[in-house]
Amino acid sequence: MVNISFESLVDSKPVKIDLDGTPVCVTRIGDEVFAIADTCSHSEASLSEGDVTNFKIECWLHGAEFDLRTGEVATPPASIPVETFEVKRNGDELTISSRKSAEG
Repeated sequence: MVNISFESLVDSKPVKIDLDGTPVCVTRIGDEVFAIADTCSHSEASLSEGDVTNFKIECWLHGAEFDLRTGEVATPPASIPVETFEVKRNGDELTISSRKSAEG
């Protein structure tokens, strides 16, 4: 479990955190925050280095896109979804924990 401040996140600017040894990409879009595995399922590149558009994050290496809400592949060349993680908000405090899905 990792706690971070909601206000520390910049809209549509992903950040990489470490969750018990697992790299996780955390992204704020408006008042919502999403957490997915930081490693692209196609190339093993860091997704937190990619661009965010319309609830999708693009892997900077080959252009694969993933839906931040579900971890599902939105654009090839990736074909395997990435894991998603639970995000709970209490005021300004966010808690990121346990995997929501075991895909990937």
